[in-house]
Amino acid sequence: MISYNKRTSAEDGGKYMDKEIKLGTNCFYIGESEDKAIARITWTPQDNQHIIVDHTYTDDSLRGQGIAGRLMAAVVAYARENNLKIIPTCSYVVYKMDRNPDEYKDIRA
Repeated sequence: MISYNKRTSAEDGGKYMDKEIKLGTNCFYIGESEDKAIARITWTPQDNQHIIVDHTYTDDSLRGQGIAGRLMAAVVAYARENNLKIIPTCSYVVYKMDRNPDEYKDIRA
């Protein structure tokens, strides 16, 4: 099982980095529950081989702490673990994948 809570880059030094990333229904989130998430990345299954990553949200109190990057790393690890390809429609995910194409070439549809 891949850990979705490991640190993923130098930008992870914020005070919220110890917050646990939890797997929800078609999402990863930080918070008490999916309904009370203070950060979240969501996807929609397209078929058995593809997910559409469509939204990333972080509460204002978490901005600039590397949380969105951790959430993206979690969904990327999840896709790799489950042999899925990501179709990015979320602007943040599109930006990160476009900026680092070699890092995501195995999972980007």
